[in-house]
Amino acid sequence: MKVLFISSEVAPFSKTGGLADVAGALPKALRQRGVDVLTVTPFWPQVSRAGLQDAGSVTLQFPFGAVPMGVLLKDGFIFLEQPQLFEREAIYGEADDARRFAAFSMGALAAAQRIGFQPDVVHANDWPTGLCMLALARGFSTSSLKTAKTVFTIHNLAYTGSFEKNAMADLGLPWELFSPDGVEFHDHLSFLKAGLVYADALTTVSPTYAREIQTRELGYGLDGLLRKRSASLRGILNGIDIDEWNPDTDKAIAARYTPSTLEGKEACTRALLDKLKLKAPRQGRPPVFGTVGRLAGQKGVELLTGALPGVLDQGALAVVVGTGEDRFVEALKALAHRYPGRLHVHIGFSEALAHQVEAGSDFFVMPSQYEPCGLNQMYSLRYGTVPVVRATGGLDDTVVDLAEPEATGIKFREYSPHALHVALGRAMQLFDDRARFDEVRRRGMAQDFSWGQAAARYERLYAQLMR
Repeated sequence: MKVLFISSEVAPFSKTGGLADVAGALPKALRQRGVDVLTVTPFWPQVSRAGLQDAGSVTLQFPFGAVPMGVLLKDGFIFLEQPQLFEREAIYGEADDARRFAAFSMGALAAAQRIGFQPDVVHANDWPTGLCMLALARGFSTSSLKTAKTVFTIHNLAYTGSFEKNAMADLGLPWELFSPDGVEFHDHLSFLKAGLVYADALTTVSPTYAREIQTRELGYGLDGLLRKRSASLRGILNGIDIDEWNPDTDKAIAARYTPSTLEGKEACTRALLDKLKLKAPRQGRPPVFGTVGRLAGQKGVELLTGALPGVLDQGALAVVVGTGEDRFVEALKALAHRYPGRLHVHIGFSEALAHQVEAGSDFFVMPSQYEPCGLNQMYSLRYGTVPVVRATGGLDDTVVDLAEPEATGIKFREYSPHALHVALGRAMQLFDDRARFDEVRRRGMAQDFSWGQAAARYERLYAQLMR
């Protein structure tokens, strides 16, 4: 089985979010199952040239002009080199994104043909690759890719890749496709909708999110289309890299530990508190709450700033690491100023610090407004750090609430600071019951969120499409 896997970002070469983690890990897991996967991604400025093989070039013709692209190969990857389009500080958010990602989509297909890779399945991801699905459905009927089946994965439906409708002519797309049954979305061209309409199969990154995006609340105006295509839509839960995220081997943390050696986790907590100069206002170690992620509305930061004072006033300590919107940055800084030595706010991102917060915290807080899958709650479970999450999307799929016999974490449903405050209070009560706290932690560490399960489900989907 041959699969052409297309993504605008792939860890460890480039990353703005969870898409990169998936694009780095899923093809690797598929290869371990014997699938021949070739991943295509842009040659971003941060990608090293070391070990890259020059495989020639392809030239794409658009109404806005010719676009030559270098084809660089390395260990199951194609990197598409186009300095004018990809040599930018930001991966997304540029004025010419329609041209950039149309060229990337067409270039990915052309590069596969250039090196003679004939896929059984083309698997594209999120709006930057949506035009791949349209191209394969409409424009490759006489090419070597004509028999390829297509899969389009939605990592976050909120990002629709919408552009002014004059981009249709600029990119050479037939105006007949600019309709409610095609790529038109609120009088704009939507790359995401192209993927949703023209792919043979649709997937998203958790079973609950697959249901949620078919509702008006989380469908972002595409719920009708997704309900129409529900027979072709399935949710496949993401996995995590269990080699990178392993408390028994993690070199970024102060001590290694396993479910049977949780004293190592306590050493990680002490090291984190010492590093960040956090100290309990009274005798005895209090619970430590950690959060790492984007400081954005989706992530429920307003709930966090509203609920944290309640537990900080009771003596808890907290660490927040992330970057994002100025309003949240300022609110968190103000809160840290109000609770010196008890709340540490790090604006920025550090992979090492992310690992240290996972290992050193007792609880990891994710009060997301919506969460297609989420990875940090799975990292937390693996590190014996009890997740406190809002019951949405993949958070709901991966965490079992304290009220259940096989509890692994704490969940709340209402999107409000009060509901989070109640959940954090439950966490503090659990922390005081050391026997049950350790039981919940060990049960979380025993969960299997490796990529093998997700890869097996994708392989079955590919095989079904090929029949």
